[in-house]
Amino acid sequence: MRQTIAVGGLKEFSKGLRKLDADLPKALRIAMNAAAGLVIDYAVPRIPRRGGRAASTLKAKSTRTAARIAMGGKRAPYMPWLDFGGKVGPNRSVVRPFLKDGRFVYKGLAERREQITDVMEKGIRDVARQAGLEVD
Repeated sequence: MRQTIAVGGLKEFSKGLRKLDADLPKALRIAMNAAAGLVIDYAVPRIPRRGGRAASTLKAKSTRTAARIAMGGKRAPYMPWLDFGGKVGPNRSVVRPFLKDGRFVYKGLAERREQITDVMEKGIRDVARQAGLEVD
């Protein structure tokens, strides 16, 4: 007899995987990092360089339910300014035109959305197969 499991979202899928095997949700995080890596690969060559510190701060920091990209931090606190723009410096004298959608990260997400979807879908299917689930 074949049983069907309906999944309403990634959070529920992750909880279900955890019930089968505690290590399976970790594989979801790896799949999310692969998707975030596509955006990072798009953004890094486009970031202006003097020493390359800002570009080196882009890191995939995904969880089992969300793909995330960290940037800037203590090493390059100006990275969000490079991406989005704004006014900084003494008396806000250094101006970079503000772009709501950014120049690098969100643009990479928009440009590679289809590839990201494919990578995430493949990753989720692979994790389901590792769990011994039949995927339609």
